[in-house]
Order: sequence, then C-alpha cells, then structure tokens
Amino acid sequence: MKKYFSIVSIAFIGLISSAGAQEINNFPAPVKAGKGTIYFSWGYNKDWFTKSDIHFKNSTGEYNPVTNQKDKYDFTLYNLTAKDRPGFKNMLTTPLTIPQYVYRLGYYFNDKRDLGIEINFDHAKYIVDDWQTVHLKGSIRDVQYDKDTLVDPQKFMHFQHTNGANFLMLNLMKRQTLFASKNEKHRLCAIAKAGAGIVIPRTVVNLFGQGSNNFWHIAGFCAGIDAGLRYEAFKHVFLEYTAKGTFADYTDVLTIGSGRANHHFWAFENILAAGVQIPL
Repeated sequence: MKKYFSIVSIAFIGLISSAGAQEINNFPAPVKAGKGTIYFSWGYNKDWFTKSDIHFKNSTGEYNPVTNQKDKYDFTLYNLTAKDRPGFKNMLTTPLTIPQYVYRLGYYFNDKRDLGIEINFDHAKYIVDDWQTVHLKGSIRDVQYDKDTLVDPQKFMHFQHTNGANFLMLNLMKRQTLFASKNEKHRLCAIAKAGAGIVIPRTVVNLFGQGSNNFWHIAGFCAGIDAGLRYEAFKHVFLEYTAKGTFADYTDVLTIGSGRANHHFWAFENILAAGVQIPL
C-alpha cells in the first residue's frame, strides 16, 4: 500500500507539472446559477505518529484480582513510540470498515472564491509499541519510581486506540482550479482544508495484567490541515489525494475501572478517497 500511495503521489505531481505552463487564473471555477454542490467521499489512510507521553492515574485504588492488590497509581511514561495498523493486505476480502478508512460529507458554496465546508472523519488506529524501553516517573501502589522500564504488555502495560483514534472535524475548504478541459468534463484542482473537532477513541488497555476493551468515548479535541489534489470527471465523480497533519489531544481516555489516561501527539496522514458530487 505504501507503493500504491507513492504511485498516486507521482501521478498527481506529473499532472501538476503538465498543467504548470498554464496560469491558474486562466481556469477560474465556474459560478453558475444554483445553490452550490454537495458531495460524499470514502477512502483510506496511512498514518505516522510522533512520540507521546502517556499519563495514567487511578486515585481510587481498585482491587486487581490478577495482582491481588489495590492498583492505585499516578505515573507517566515518556516518549512512547506508536504505529498504525492500516489493514490493507486483506482489504478485498474484509468489510470496508476494517482498514483505516475516511469519509467526508461536504458542501461547496456557489461563489467565486470556491469555498466550502466539510464534515471530516478519519478512522486511524494508534498502537503503542510493546517491549520498548521508556522512562517511568510517578507512583504505583504508593511506591515512587523514576527509572527506565520495559513496556511488557502482559505484566505492565499495553495501550492502543484500535477501533480507532477517530478524528472528527469540521473543515473550511478552498478549491483552486489548475486545469480544465474545454468541455469542462475534466478538471484538476488544488485543495486546502483547515478545521477542528473532537476525538472519539475506543481504547484497549492492559495494566498490571488486567485488561479492558472500552467503549467509544469523547476523550478530547483535535485540529488539522490538509493539502492536496482533486481530479473531477464529468462533474459528478472525483478522486482526491491529500497529505494531512492532525494534532490530537486525548484529555480523558478510559482505561481500567475508574482509571484514566491522557496524552497528545501529531499524526501525519496520506489519504486517498473517491466520491460523488451533486450540483443543487
């Protein structure tokens, strides 16, 4: 799938180069009588994440049947690495929602600036790497720690947003035509988006041998920007590629019992989507 995204990226760059000899202003977006254009698209994403500090806290000290102790803790693990789980290998034989998918529902205003708004959802999967060595600082069962430790998924900690990290945003969009055929059946546009919203993760956690697969939960906020290309054919279908940067801050992650976690990171996404659009 990495090769697939690379091929698509190269193809789009080639299209830009071929259109580069034309002045952008020679191809303004058409503005005709009407109430704008709505569209829906579906696609998939490949992600990379920055390192993250995850803070775990449980002031209640609930009984853990695995350790036969009360797990009262307040500690932070620093500079954890994580990866995604795109699920592209078997995407032809699995449901559409198993790989890291995206969908967009948007509306372009009928104006010369070619602006629009969009509901933008990214189902991204975030999995902390097991068996990495990181720094631990804080208290566990009233014992203070300030040392490097191994992230053992069975005995210590495993953490993932795999049903997903889930970024839901409302975007403001700008579209600029780069090339249009004389009959206007083919159009290549540059697009840019900026927006903010909420994160709705479903988090799987294992702490001190005890596990939980939590339910979806509004856990914080996110903000992001996209830039890319959109190829429109016959006015009703399109293919869109964007590169996206998203800042996600999870302030209230469900863990075990009444325990909570919080962390934040940047996600960098390659997104390819196809859609339909309907002039109103």
